[in-house]
Amino acid sequence: KKNNMSSALLPPPSQTRLVTIVAHVDHGKTTLADNLIESNGIIGERLAGTIRYLDFDEEEQRRGITMRTSTIALRHFYTPVGNNNKEKKKKERETMVVHL
Repeated sequence: KKNNMSSALLPPPSQTRLVTIVAHVDHGKTTLADNLIESNGIIGERLAGTIRYLDFDEEEQRRGITMRTSTIALRHFYTPVGNNNKEKKKKERETMVVHL
């Protein structure tokens, strides 16, 4: 088993998901992204939906519109369902990385 920096930073494909938000203009794409970022503790709850975290360009902030694509990797913790292993009394939480 290799123990290098890339394996520490990048989870295996089975624990990685790519999520793309597609919607019409002014239908909440940036607000949804801000709220997902807030759920990871990167920004505060009060700022979610107003800070436009992924709109980093000055012109995007000034005009209030997204002009360039931005990406971010978020951690998602979940408890797998459908595990019929009776030996495990307590289900363990697993981590998945979601690329938004």
